[in-house]
Amino acid sequence: MTDKIMNTYPAQPVTFVRGEGSYLWDDAGKRYLDFLSGLAVTSLGHAHPAVADAVCEQARTLLHVSNLYGTEPQHRVAATLDSLLGGNGKVFFANSGAEANECALKLARKWAGHGRHVVVSAYGSFHGRTLATLHATGQPQKHEAFQPLPEGFRHVAYNDLDALVAAVDPTVAAVLLEPVQGEGGVVPVDRDYIHAVRRLCTERNLLLIVDEVQTGLGRTGEWFGFQHFGVEPDVVTMAKALGNGMPIGACWARAEVADAFQPGDHATTFGGQPLATAAAEATLRTMQEQDVPNRARQQGKRLTAALEALPGIDNVRGLGLLIAAELTAKGTAKDIATRALDRGLVVNAVTESALRMAPSLLVSDDEVDEAVAILEKVLA
Repeated sequence: MTDKIMNTYPAQPVTFVRGEGSYLWDDAGKRYLDFLSGLAVTSLGHAHPAVADAVCEQARTLLHVSNLYGTEPQHRVAATLDSLLGGNGKVFFANSGAEANECALKLARKWAGHGRHVVVSAYGSFHGRTLATLHATGQPQKHEAFQPLPEGFRHVAYNDLDALVAAVDPTVAAVLLEPVQGEGGVVPVDRDYIHAVRRLCTERNLLLIVDEVQTGLGRTGEWFGFQHFGVEPDVVTMAKALGNGMPIGACWARAEVADAFQPGDHATTFGGQPLATAAAEATLRTMQEQDVPNRARQQGKRLTAALEALPGIDNVRGLGLLIAAELTAKGTAKDIATRALDRGLVVNAVTESALRMAPSLLVSDDEVDEAVAILEKVLA
């Protein structure tokens, strides 16, 4: 069959047709243990009954009316997210992490006013693939093919306070950081650094925007990654895990920041529509019932300890169940990930020398042990 899909991803090595919990099946009937979760998306596992039932019921009830009118699940999900983030905030729903970050960037400009439009982010960061979020992304090699990119972005070394201070001038509106750089290699922020960034933003009247698209909603062992460090951001973006596979993102901001937006300043046709928010409501309810931050902490410790004991792994880094295993044989991560897939384990090469693992937050002890056993055979 002629392939009609644009060539924006490498050749797909397998076609998955079904999923249940931590497992996937391909079109030949082979079973795989999924330790990537669709890039930290299916945090309750595949085809979770609570989410599936909510989507089915909503699909038979009301699919779409546009944001010119109210719908019920949207307001309940916004209230839950605001509660998890400490309250006194407001939410804008989008369809993806990139769109959530676009909202944050526009909000920062509107809040700061004309002449203060620059956003400072970190080298190694990843914030999306739209033109603005691509420029916010601190990976210059991804920029060149798409120049000229929108102006107003500046990059500094991650965890380097002096570099950040030097980059802040009167044109800066906000600082944008990930609590763990996911696509940058699963690199956590330094506690002293993020506290210093918070103080700098307060002193200079800048917004601190925290990108929790990959780290949010229990993945790191707290509801949000920044909560490990005891800082309070002004704006928080999220997406991946929010709908357990249903496309939905959100941008939360403190009420006094959010109120910079007025009707007509920002909009989306599909963002926060009933099908997506019904999935998000079921996902969040299940996450709370299962106390997924605690599960991520406990299983993250188990997985980390087991990986550290394997020959061929130099060190393990990350938070909760967002983990990178640094290999002793440099430059081999892609090959190891391919060999793991052949043996029925889904992981990916997040750098040339590190494997990323982000299993379901409901992953069992036996599934952790199974994944480590497969990886041990591959490394041997």
